[in-house]
Amino acid sequence: MYVCHCGINIAATVDVEAVAAFAQTLLNVVVARHYTYMCSDPGQELIKSDIREHKLTHVVVASCSPWMHEPTFRGVVKEEGINPYCFEMANIREQCSWVHKDRARATEKAKQIVASAVAKVALLQPLEEREVGVTPAALIIGGGIAGIAAALDIANAGFKVYLVEKEPSIGGRMAQLDRTFPTLESCLELLGPRMRAVAEHPNIELLTSSQVVDISGYIGNFQVKVRQRSREEIIEFDVGSIVVAIGYDHFDARIKPELGYGQYPNVITAPEFERLSSPAGPTAGKITLNGKEPKNVVFIQCVGSRDQSVGHEYCSRVCCMYTAKQAHLVKEKLPQANVTIFYMDVRTFGKGFEEFYDRVRREGVRYRRGSVSEIYKRGNKVVVRAEDTLLGEPLEMEADLVVLATGIVPRSGAQGIAELLKLPRSPDGFFAEAHPKLKPVDTVNDGIYLAGCCLGPKDIPDTIAQAKAAASSAMIPLSRGKVKVESVTGVVEVETCAGCGICESLCTYGALTRDDRRGIMIVNKVLCKGCGACSAACPSGTMILSHFTHDQIMAQIEAMLEW
Repeated sequence: MYVCHCGINIAATVDVEAVAAFAQTLLNVVVARHYTYMCSDPGQELIKSDIREHKLTHVVVASCSPWMHEPTFRGVVKEEGINPYCFEMANIREQCSWVHKDRARATEKAKQIVASAVAKVALLQPLEEREVGVTPAALIIGGGIAGIAAALDIANAGFKVYLVEKEPSIGGRMAQLDRTFPTLESCLELLGPRMRAVAEHPNIELLTSSQVVDISGYIGNFQVKVRQRSREEIIEFDVGSIVVAIGYDHFDARIKPELGYGQYPNVITAPEFERLSSPAGPTAGKITLNGKEPKNVVFIQCVGSRDQSVGHEYCSRVCCMYTAKQAHLVKEKLPQANVTIFYMDVRTFGKGFEEFYDRVRREGVRYRRGSVSEIYKRGNKVVVRAEDTLLGEPLEMEADLVVLATGIVPRSGAQGIAELLKLPRSPDGFFAEAHPKLKPVDTVNDGIYLAGCCLGPKDIPDTIAQAKAAASSAMIPLSRGKVKVESVTGVVEVETCAGCGICESLCTYGALTRDDRRGIMIVNKVLCKGCGACSAACPSGTMILSHFTHDQIMAQIEAMLEW
């Protein structure tokens, strides 16, 4: 039994020496120690040394969340010949020291947690570590810049890639932009070579005008069905890993009718301005409205972002900078135009962003901190009614053209993909990563990874970086040729199973089916992730979760009740 100080994370609130001394009194405990950092090399060596010296068969470490270091300590005991599932971790950091201020009470609670873990570990049985083969191919869902970057990385590593895009062409949102910020490079010049590389790559099968309609299986062995709309044809193939890169939608400015979008032709959105200023656009890059050059141009930021009234409390991250870019384009093409930007706050977080912001202001773009309440028509112009939040004064400003900086929102088809792949979504509607710090591109489903704005708003460099991270993660099982599957799974006691099917209806992984001939439930141990939903719901207690059996759970409860 080992108690970790975790620096001061635990030791500042919990008397770790007292907890270790208490652990030494518990039944079956041969060794009880405390150490500053159990996860460090000296801490791990301490465990290994004791295993050899005292012939230990089970080990408990009381420290942080199992999410952090359970794999670390399982590896330590495995090196010394102990089955890794004969290790138990007691969380006395997140569940104890971090949530208490009273040292005495926190110490007593830590003792209870330790007693509970020791009671359980004595009943743990060795479990088999299992592996399955891998199909050396990947599926990329979405053909924007994230999907393109991920597909090229995986294909260049020598693996087969299926790139599925629902539109007739790849390129996504980036293909709709004129120039990037802050370098003002042409998006088409940046994107074009990569689009050609995808189309010409021998390892990439490009499926445009296509939609994934079904995915089954598990990491290393996914079975995919794709409908190609142009042929109404269903094609099927197998892959070992999946990258989801479905991108984002723009906020629909019609949801805020007070801003006049859809009512007045001289109120447009930022994506529409991109089309207007593009050399490939309807005016060949000339900024005109009804054939006339606007004299007064107003940009309004945070339309659909940081707005509780529309359910989008988050910052869309890119709006401040693309508004600065668009304002620069107006001054570049219409030097005499008056350009005003209404903003709440200006956020210039990236490399070269602050310098670009300063440049735009030097060019004569006027930033005015103000909350816009209404836009209404006056003759051929529109009037922006706002409050100057620095001066605390109301104001009205006439404009020939108003551009609404619409924010980033989840893709309209995100829910369908979430249901297809059984992926959770965060409260803001974007896909949720397995862990925001430690697993930023992983999902809760092994073998499925996320990239780009389907995870949340970000700019092009961050999108590409994340796509490369997702590709790297997706290639790990493809490169190894085998993957480990969960050892902690559901187990059916066939003698008492009534085959009611309650567990099957609750299993999000599709790991449970009913054997109609025998009238019992069957667990697919490759698909099962050991979540325990089946065991908790089984009315007869027939469904048991290995490593969390009824006896083990009851032993934990009884140990805690003794205190």
